[in-house]
Amino acid sequence: MVRYFFRQGKGEIKVSTDQSKNEALSPVTIIGLGEMGQALANVFLQNGYPTTVWNRTAAKAEALVKQGAVLAATPREAIQASPVVILCVLDYDAVHEILDPLGDALKGRVLFNLTNGTPKQARDTAQWAKDRGYDYIDAGIMAVPQIIGTEDAFILYSGGNKNSFDSNKELLDVMGASTYLGEDAGLASLLDLAMNGAMYGMLAGAMHAISVVATEGIKAQAFSSELLIPYLTAITGIIPNLARQFDTKEFTVGVSAKLAMQQVGFRNIRQASKDQGISTELLDPIQSLMDRRVAAGFPDDDFSAVTELFKQAKHQNT
Repeated sequence: MVRYFFRQGKGEIKVSTDQSKNEALSPVTIIGLGEMGQALANVFLQNGYPTTVWNRTAAKAEALVKQGAVLAATPREAIQASPVVILCVLDYDAVHEILDPLGDALKGRVLFNLTNGTPKQARDTAQWAKDRGYDYIDAGIMAVPQIIGTEDAFILYSGGNKNSFDSNKELLDVMGASTYLGEDAGLASLLDLAMNGAMYGMLAGAMHAISVVATEGIKAQAFSSELLIPYLTAITGIIPNLARQFDTKEFTVGVSAKLAMQQVGFRNIRQASKDQGISTELLDPIQSLMDRRVAAGFPDDDFSAVTELFKQAKHQNT
């Protein structure tokens, strides 16, 4: 009896033994078996999908083969095994290194490219696929490998034919909740990178805070669980108001704290860090933005107003 699994509730897995359901599932091919690719293949196997895999280093497929995956000898063989092909490799150079020699092998199949890259790379690859008559959709994975297949994972898709997305949504949802953003192939990558940029900003700030308090013997885990995480969670409630200010350009409406005051408080954060022997290199650019905005004559603005300086930087970089 073939076993397969369905997610039930947050982080929970329910085991089913309905073989007829398994036989009705569409085959899927996974190309690329890094940590993320292995997680993707694993969740399809757990959900009973006939899964073919290929990786340049075949040894990475051993555990998946033991679970029932079929290891293809070549990318062409892998692609020909399934109507849906999911590509997840290191970068777009690797994407083209794999796909360029395949000629028309992808015609009649849907290619979902889950490789991390820039919006320009996504758009260029979408045009490359269109020129060859391929059905291509780009994607951005908003999850780490450990939570693929749980309710915490979601994946953004854009480009190509929306009908191809809709007809495969049930399959895509196995990896994480799937959302189609539109025909512009660069949108998924743009939102992916933007949100990850925010994530790294938050994590960098957290690591700075932990480094500062550690100078007085305060343990990182206790500080994080008891104080830092609850505080940061509460602070996210400010974001909708900052977003409204950004959209309306009303930076003095609904102000949480005037920028002239915030720049002084932030200066104290930096000085305290220095006094504790901790570098302020993560914080210095933020101080600079506040100081420049106040000096330009906007002391009553909220913090959201520093985004006006981002636009100036964009023009300087073009």
